[in-house]
Amino acid sequence: MLSNTVGAIMRVSAGFTLIEVMITVAIIGILASIAIPSYTDYVTRSRLVEAQSKLSETRVQLEQFYMNNRTYVGFPCDRNARPTESFNISCGSPIAADSYTITATGTNRALGFTFTLNDLNVKQTTAAPAGWTFLPVDQNCWVTKRSGC
Repeated sequence: MLSNTVGAIMRVSAGFTLIEVMITVAIIGILASIAIPSYTDYVTRSRLVEAQSKLSETRVQLEQFYMNNRTYVGFPCDRNARPTESFNISCGSPIAADSYTITATGTNRALGFTFTLNDLNVKQTTAAPAGWTFLPVDQNCWVTKRSGC
């Protein structure tokens, strides 16, 4: 009787069965298939904020320049609108005396995105990669998520 009890105890503490390990791997695989695309989307969305904040910053600099000079012509865009990690910022060429359009064009991992901002503070997303929805040009917003503004 003692040997049966010892044998039962040894069988209980033998470890995991192949089925248990396979179920655990399947659960981890399902969680990863949900988490990885969500994380990738989140990282892309954080890069969009980089472009939008740089466009707004450049707009403030342009408006300060206009207040001092009563014209946008002569604004040193190449010096002030430096490229960011994921976007190239440009002021358009040439800048008119009373209007401008600043453009952020995606590079690296933000490739395919293009945002604009003009002197009337009209924000537009003029291009987005496949899978990203952006509203028609007459809408005043930048894409911030896959479903739009």
